[in-house]
Amino acid sequence: MYFNYKNYDSKEFEDLYRYDDELGAIYSYTKTKFRLWSPLAVSVKINLYGKDGYDYESQASKTVNMEYREKGIWEIEIGGNLDGEFYNYLVNIDGKEHEVVDPYAKAVGVNGKRGMIIDLNKTNPDGWENHKKPILETSLDAIIYEMHVRDFTIDSNSGIDNELKGKFEGICQDGSVIKGTKVKTGLSHLKELGVNVIQLLPSFDYKTVDERRFNENEYNWGYDPLNYNVPEGSYSTNPYLGEVRIKEFKKLIMKLHKSGFKVVMDVVYNHTADTENSNFNYIVPKYYYRQNNDGSFSNGSGCGNEIASERIMVRKFIVDSLKYWVNEYKVDGFRFDLMGLHDIETVKIIREELNKIDKDILVYGEGWKASDSPLSDERLTLKKNIRKFGDLQIGAFSDDIRDAIKGDVFEKEKGGFINGEMDLEESLK
Repeated sequence: MYFNYKNYDSKEFEDLYRYDDELGAIYSYTKTKFRLWSPLAVSVKINLYGKDGYDYESQASKTVNMEYREKGIWEIEIGGNLDGEFYNYLVNIDGKEHEVVDPYAKAVGVNGKRGMIIDLNKTNPDGWENHKKPILETSLDAIIYEMHVRDFTIDSNSGIDNELKGKFEGICQDGSVIKGTKVKTGLSHLKELGVNVIQLLPSFDYKTVDERRFNENEYNWGYDPLNYNVPEGSYSTNPYLGEVRIKEFKKLIMKLHKSGFKVVMDVVYNHTADTENSNFNYIVPKYYYRQNNDGSFSNGSGCGNEIASERIMVRKFIVDSLKYWVNEYKVDGFRFDLMGLHDIETVKIIREELNKIDKDILVYGEGWKASDSPLSDERLTLKKNIRKFGDLQIGAFSDDIRDAIKGDVFEKEKGGFINGEMDLEESLK
């Protein structure tokens, strides 16, 4: 049956293709099951590339046809221990075949262009399973420090070892000072600040930084998502070996926990770096993105697209991804970039699903959008709708109090309360 963007939201499509089981590469020591949701595909194959991460432009060593099962699922089971094997899917829709990275990939090669099968048990640092996470009496006790992984240690005066500057492991280094002084830097500086939650700017795999040239002033904040379930390779000591970034991110989380800090990830599920040429769009054209009435991609994020969180399999992906970060990496919470673009129902389900794991997980974000969205304001997680969550612990930033105190964020000549602007008392209240 043919579907397009106009009936992706129909009950008929959901009834035919909703799939609730596990997706991705499901690894065991003796076999790996590959499972991809691509209901419009006429064929799906899997390319296997071997286990050499440095040979990242090699031809496939083997190509295997996947079989269609039900509910839009393509599946194949391959025997043997595939730990470390690189792979991609070849998805054929309307006679066009595109190579895509598995959206559910748990490890990737350099620059995130190939998925990698991984035995996650081998990525745990010593003491990982039993280390204790800090506890807050209430979420209102959170004192949050926002950190960019690279910026925090990259400066030449940071006192961090040169090979660790700008890396996950650089933050783990304790006892650093500015050379020739007693001024603490890095983790030692964090400990004297009086904060108890570290909010990491996007640390999942993002697109714009070339991981092969990290030391050539390659830079981005990280708000250009590529592979949602994998740490960013440029923050690791070796982006070519898929397991290294995972081990080192876990090591950072454990070190911060042991130092008394909870760890919150800044997550960007509202848009992707690419649109037409994204993995999502090649797997199910236009399904993962909202559209305008003429079928063009809407742009509520201001970044070229906006994720259609209200669609059942998009919602599943977001929820699965968040649960994975909590269960595998012991993350303590999430700050949602442009949370106002996510539909209220999805955010409720996120909170409810995370509560089943740990009710103390922090959930908060920006209660606004960057531009118009085809989804009505009544359905979006905007500041004015936070009351609709009732007793669910979901927080939104207040740009009103920010601007009232310091001045308008967009109009630099407009002052705030601290520099004498008048008539701001109501906003402050």
